[in-house]
Amino acid sequence: MPPQIHEHTGVRLARARKDRKLTQRELSELSHVSYSTVTKVEQGVMAASPQVIGALARALSVPTTDLTGQPYLEELRKDQLDGLIEPIRQALDVYDLGPDPDITPRPLNMLTTASEKLCALVRATNIKQAASSLPSLIQETTTAAHSNPSDDAWRTLASMYRTAYDVATKLGYVDLCMVALDRMEWAAQRASDPLLSSMRQYMRALSHLRLGQYGTGSRLIRLGLSTADQAGACRERNVVTGQLHLGGAVIAARAQDEDAANGYLAEAERLAKITGPAERVHWLSFGPTNVKVHRVSVLTELDQYPEAVRSADKLKLPEAWPKSRVAHHHAEVARALLWSGQTKAAFGELQEARRIAPQQTRYNPQVRETMTALSAARRAVPNSFSNFAAWIGM
Repeated sequence: MPPQIHEHTGVRLARARKDRKLTQRELSELSHVSYSTVTKVEQGVMAASPQVIGALARALSVPTTDLTGQPYLEELRKDQLDGLIEPIRQALDVYDLGPDPDITPRPLNMLTTASEKLCALVRATNIKQAASSLPSLIQETTTAAHSNPSDDAWRTLASMYRTAYDVATKLGYVDLCMVALDRMEWAAQRASDPLLSSMRQYMRALSHLRLGQYGTGSRLIRLGLSTADQAGACRERNVVTGQLHLGGAVIAARAQDEDAANGYLAEAERLAKITGPAERVHWLSFGPTNVKVHRVSVLTELDQYPEAVRSADKLKLPEAWPKSRVAHHHAEVARALLWSGQTKAAFGELQEARRIAPQQTRYNPQVRETMTALSAARRAVPNSFSNFAAWIGM
């Protein structure tokens, strides 16, 4: 039976468990998730953390998206976003067909400018606008790169593929994420650009993080760091390397390896002191602020929720910081506040995330998990809670 819009993760978990002919106790033993947590998640009275979802999905041999319900098709249809996915998929499929005889591409500098604008749209969380423009730009740039191959042409095409990954990730299409990353590597190799290849490993590692495959994610981070070392010493390499360390920190924290997580954070902090703010270098938003934001994420993943809240309280985000990162941070702080028992403050953080980046927040599975737990304590939140819950499909 396909997921229904009113379902929460617990309902999907119970169905998957019954399909495997497992009792709650047996699933608890297989997943190493406490019996109490399994029962409370299924009842919808406890939020399922990403770590718990990953452990349960591995025990059931199902993708994590089977439990989170992604992609959220009903909301995508309401926002007229579902019809944008297939054109992106088709554009990614023509990568090796050579020039399209029906396309006359613009000069490369214009296509490069267009690719930068796409990245900026995603960081500003204008997902629909980026997704609408993306397929034709991919096809046009593909023809340009095949017609007049150069390192810059392939880099521009790799950037287009990276935007396809970003859009697919935010809308919950995991399979399309992987295709986009494979295309990004294909273009990066033709550009002979080790930093693009290492960025691809970083994004691939994050995809495995979302799938609950922390061992594979850690290996990809190490591969990305090794690949980045092939580039000449420069600020760009420091930025990419620093971002890889931040990704490694979150993966290690989710795997409950505190020492490794702190080691990655320390190295990222060292590099951020060298680079300074670098929000536009490959649009990675690296720098001292991003290290502090990731520290909050690491503390949350390590279940050190009061420490995460205190760390967030000390953090002031720059006004010009990318909306996508700001909204994600508010959603992360909401989770820490929830588990610290501060339900009203947690809901306030979700409202702020929605105000800043509505499309991104609506399709964030962790926002839904936080709302599931808040719904069990709805007397402790304002009346606007029910409107928010309906807006995300609960």
